[in-house]
Amino acid sequence: MTTKFRPLHDRVLVRRLESEQRTTGGIIIPDTAKEKPQEGEVIAAGPGARGEDGTLHPVDLKAGDRILFGKYSGTEVKIDGEEFLIMKEADVLGVIENARPMKKAA
Repeated sequence: MTTKFRPLHDRVLVRRLESEQRTTGGIIIPDTAKEKPQEGEVIAAGPGARGEDGTLHPVDLKAGDRILFGKYSGTEVKIDGEEFLIMKEADVLGVIENARPMKKAA
């Protein structure tokens, strides 16, 4: 990515990760029948949200974290021709620990 992007407040920039393209029985799922993956990689995270008293509450996520998020979470954006999601930290359901690498979503 050549353009630098820094999310504001408690938002994170996420790249969707491609899910498995075969069922456990070995059937290949065509692109038209696949749902968009709900798994992604955090590319950048904002500094955090400010509380009512003005204190900064830092984001628990960092670049490189592999996450799960809700089906309709985030806003889709294109940066340098690549598709990303921008979402609030609250839309992230959890971080996947010790996960094997996956391919980027096409």
